[in-house]
Amino acid sequence: MKLVCLCSALDLRYRYGCTPAWWQYLKGLHEEGHDVIAIPYMGAAFETPWWRSYPNPCDLESRAFSAVKKWFGSGATSTEEGAGAWLNKTLLETWVRPRWVDRLSGILASERDVDAIIVFTIPVNHFTGLPTMIRERFKVPVLYFDGDVPASLPRFSGFASGFKSYEGADLSEYDGVLCNSDAGADDLKSMGARDVCTVHWGMDPALYEPVTVRQDRDVFFYGYGLEYREDWFDAMVRTPSRSAPGVGFFLGGKAFPDDVGEATLLGDVSFNTLRQACCRSRINLNISRSTHASVRGSSTMRPFELAAMGCCIVTNPHEGIEEWFEPDKEICIVGSADEALETYRALLDDDARRRAMGLAARQRVMECHTHRHRARAIVEYVHHINSASG
Repeated sequence: MKLVCLCSALDLRYRYGCTPAWWQYLKGLHEEGHDVIAIPYMGAAFETPWWRSYPNPCDLESRAFSAVKKWFGSGATSTEEGAGAWLNKTLLETWVRPRWVDRLSGILASERDVDAIIVFTIPVNHFTGLPTMIRERFKVPVLYFDGDVPASLPRFSGFASGFKSYEGADLSEYDGVLCNSDAGADDLKSMGARDVCTVHWGMDPALYEPVTVRQDRDVFFYGYGLEYREDWFDAMVRTPSRSAPGVGFFLGGKAFPDDVGEATLLGDVSFNTLRQACCRSRINLNISRSTHASVRGSSTMRPFELAAMGCCIVTNPHEGIEEWFEPDKEICIVGSADEALETYRALLDDDARRRAMGLAARQRVMECHTHRHRARAIVEYVHHINSASG
C-alpha cells in the first residue's frame, strides 16, 4: 500500500505526546512493506529510513502559532469562543486550508497510486472540507486517527493547553475514523463518524529494549502535569512519600505542583534518555488521567512503554487495563494510598517478583502490543474502508 500520513508533528522538540507513537506507527507500516509518505502539520518535514516526506506548506506559520499557543494555551486555538476566534477561523479558511489543499492536490497528482490519506491527530476543524474535496477529485479515501480520545472529546473539553479539535467539525466527511478508545468510539459515532475502528497503543520493542543499569531509585513517575490525575498523584506519590521515609520517590517531567510530598524532582527527561530513567527504578508508576481511566478501554502510551522496557509497573485503576495486561502477573493495580504504600513495600522487598513482572510485561508486548501489530490493524482498516467504498 501507499499511504500519505499527515501527522500533528514529526519533530520531537515540540513534545507532543503522540509524536513518538507516530514515529513508531510509520516505522511499523514501513516494516510491514508499505510505502509511507509523511507530512507534518506542525514544524518542518524530514525524511528517515522509514518514510518519504513532502514539505509542510505552512511551516513558518505553524511555528509562529506554536509560540502564541505556548503563551495563551487553548485560548489561542478556539474558532468559536474568545477574542481570537474570528482571527483563527479566518486564517484557517483563507490561508492555512487552501495551502494544504494545494499541497495535497500536487502530491496526489504526482503520486498516482495512493491507497489512502490518514490524518493523525490534526484538529478536525482545521481541515473542514478537505476530505470531501480529496475524495471527489482524486477518489482517494481520507481517514482520521484521534490518539487523544477520550480527553479530546467535547464532553471532556480537551486538555487545558490543547486544541478544540471538534468545534464545528464534521466527522462524516471522513471515510473512516480510528481512535485509541473502545467506549470513546461510541462518542465519535454519535458525533457523525460513519465508521469507527479502535486501534490501541503499541510500542517498538527495539526502541524500548531494556538497558542494564544499576537500580538506585525506588519509585519513579514520569509525566507532564497533573491535569485529570491530581487525586491519584496524591494517593500514589504525595501521601506515600510522607509515610515511608525509607523509600525514595522520584519525579521526571514537567508541570508538577509545588507540593510533591517528599518526592525528588529530577526535571525533564528527554526521549532518548527515558529508558535509562525508567530502568534505574525498581518500581515505575503509571498514573492514568481520569479521562482515560474512567472511560472503558481507553489506552494510553505509558503502560505499554514501561512494559516494553521490562519495568515493574504499579498503576491506578483503569477501566479495561486487564485487556492489555494481566493484573498481579504483568502489572499491579492499587486502589488507595494505603494500598499503594503496601504494594511498594512488598515489591521493594521481593527482587525476584519485580523482575518476573517486568519480564512478563515485556513478553506480553512482544506477543500482542508491538508497533507492527498496530500497523497491521491500520492497514486492515484501510482495506475495509476501500472494500466498503467499492
